[in-house]
Amino acid sequence: MALNKPYNDIPGTTIFDAEQSRLGYHLNQFCMSLMKAENRARFKADERAYLDEWELTEEQKQAVMARDLNRCIAAGGNIYFLAKIGATDGRSFQQMAGSMTGMTEEEYRDMMIKGGRSIEGNRYLGENGDAQPHRQPQGKAGQQGSN
Repeated sequence: MALNKPYNDIPGTTIFDAEQSRLGYHLNQFCMSLMKAENRARFKADERAYLDEWELTEEQKQAVMARDLNRCIAAGGNIYFLAKIGATDGRSFQQMAGSMTGMTEEEYRDMMIKGGRSIEGNRYLGENGDAQPHRQPQGKAGQQGSN
């Protein structure tokens, strides 16, 4: 049974928490195997056969073969482990991040140089910014607690 996770209300964001870690354990272990040259060679020679050696779900295998990193993350993948797939393909982290946002590498780079994504359209729990109640002002309504 999942715990109450108020952070699940962040659109387009998958938080890598303990539940995601368990879900993606074998996927992330597969990614780590790509640190060895002989495993990268075996994977590149026959991706499906290599993936079938791991206790991955069919969804995880399909996401890896499609190089759909957003699907991999939804299936429990951690971006730092998934970066091994990109490295195996000769792709930079910047290229991978661009593909996850639907941008070219250049568009992604330019956006990051300019300070990142616009906050327009971002949403959080509650209309008054109460996603993190532990950070709300203490004391009377609208007043900051004393220091």
